[in-house]
Amino acid sequence: MVLRPPAMDDATLTSLRAALAATPTNKELTKVIVTALRERGEGALALLVEDDAVTLVLRARVLGALGRGKEALAAYDAAVAKNGALEDMDLRAQLGATVREVSSIGDRPLSEKQRLRVISNDDTDAPEVTRLLHPDAKKVTFKDVGGLDDVKKQIERRIIMPFQKPSLFQKFKKRTGGGILLYGPPGCGKTLLARATAGECNASFFNVAIHDILDMYIGESERKLHAIFDKARASLPAVLFFDEIEALAGKRQHTREATSAKLVSQFLAEMDGFAQNNGGVLILGATNVPWAVDPAFRRPGRFDRVLFVPPPDAPARESILTLLLSGRPSERIDTRAVAQKTAGFSGADLEHLIETASDEAIEASLGGGREVPITQAHMDAALKDTKATTLEWLTTARNYARYANEGGQYDDVLAFLKANGRDA
Repeated sequence: MVLRPPAMDDATLTSLRAALAATPTNKELTKVIVTALRERGEGALALLVEDDAVTLVLRARVLGALGRGKEALAAYDAAVAKNGALEDMDLRAQLGATVREVSSIGDRPLSEKQRLRVISNDDTDAPEVTRLLHPDAKKVTFKDVGGLDDVKKQIERRIIMPFQKPSLFQKFKKRTGGGILLYGPPGCGKTLLARATAGECNASFFNVAIHDILDMYIGESERKLHAIFDKARASLPAVLFFDEIEALAGKRQHTREATSAKLVSQFLAEMDGFAQNNGGVLILGATNVPWAVDPAFRRPGRFDRVLFVPPPDAPARESILTLLLSGRPSERIDTRAVAQKTAGFSGADLEHLIETASDEAIEASLGGGREVPITQAHMDAALKDTKATTLEWLTTARNYARYANEGGQYDDVLAFLKANGRDA
């Protein structure tokens, strides 16, 4: 005869649940309570009617034990929405697991005895390509770009308006498209600005990575570059964006390989549109080292519009901080004061600042067993560990602007340095 321990009485169970409410991340205590509730079967659900996060996790575990997976997942998701510190990926996987029967391997059917029951956490019946494909990137507009108002105005006047009012510009024989080169310190929003430009134009956006073009075989890089331009010409209006463009358009006198010079020549020919019309194709390039780009690209009709994307000023930093904090749990943060303390920070530096503050809040949440929002104290702690990364670039740019400013191409850099007291 097997002796079973007596079932836990209601008073003891109530006391244990109160203890769990005080220490909601105590897994051993959770296990004891769930075991006691599981012994009560369906009757346990009547004891779990409260909608606080701890009770919802208990309800999810009991529903999972009873085989009511969808309801268990709903209860778990509701608990995590109330208190993210209770998130348990193992429990989530356990509640989301499905059981299916495998009746064949390839084309070979299995007998009744050979059939398998498989526990799976993904849609294994879906075609592999469907499960691997990433969703399309979200459309970005100028509203998603903090600061850079002067640059936005120039892009809107020179780039976006020809796309939006083509008839007017055609009367003046002004073509849509063309080329624009964005340069400035790393992390100041050149790529985001390019995506926003495509969004404002309602154009197809093609982000061309260096590895999409460069090839070890002679002639393949040029062929790939031509194919990319052909794809853009077939998808009008289109924006072609080349990040780190100096890798494809570097000064030919600085390369020892003839193949690199040929790629630059091919790039120039594609931009000129000798064989095909580039009308409706906007070519955007971004670089941190504009002095490394071949000067032939600056000729009118190619990258004839060169825009300096500077580090954000104080109002822009405040706007960026507000955008970055949007959607995150936070309270009582003086973004204006933080903006004043972050002179020289790039957009990427500000994002790193918010991420560091988020780490502080997450650590406090895990330690206390409840969600702790980002506070000013977390921001102040993050400021001590975050430094501006644009100063080195500005020092280098200052030297080029002083001693290699042919044609006034770096006048914008000089104006920025003077306005921010860095021209000494």
